[in-house]
Amino acid sequence: MIKIEQAKAEDLKDIANIEAICFPQTEACGYEEFVKRYEVFGENFLVARKDNQIVGFINGNETSQRYLPDCFYSDASLHDPKGIYMTVFGIDVLPTYQHQGIASMLMHAYIDLARKKGKEGIILTCKDRLLPFYESFGYKKLQDSLSSHGGAKWNDMFLEI
Repeated sequence: MIKIEQAKAEDLKDIANIEAICFPQTEACGYEEFVKRYEVFGENFLVARKDNQIVGFINGNETSQRYLPDCFYSDASLHDPKGIYMTVFGIDVLPTYQHQGIASMLMHAYIDLARKKGKEGIILTCKDRLLPFYESFGYKKLQDSLSSHGGAKWNDMFLEI
């Protein structure tokens, strides 16, 4: 059984390891950066556990900007807890647990968290192949993103809540 819960500081090494598996090195966040993020907006880290093992996670900051600039990934101080939007920096699930609904469970829990915090929406960037996944939650593509994070092409997505 999968359990979605708030991440703990001691989960950050597992989170960083999962990130390294799920994203190319040019896009992945490292352990030290996760520590910085967690210190500033740890309440926005959710993990999926199965048999007491972390198999996936989601995280992001808060802002009043309606797009996700690349600087957010590397500067945790840009988090604005009074911002009207939450962001998604990444949703990662270990390959052996993918296509089992875990990413959807994480996203639903994150949307619930945004609602509880009184946010107006969630913003993220995604690659073309993930457009249908995010659209299934009600996200709308705003435009091709200006992001050059990791040298990839991204789409700006928005979910009004």
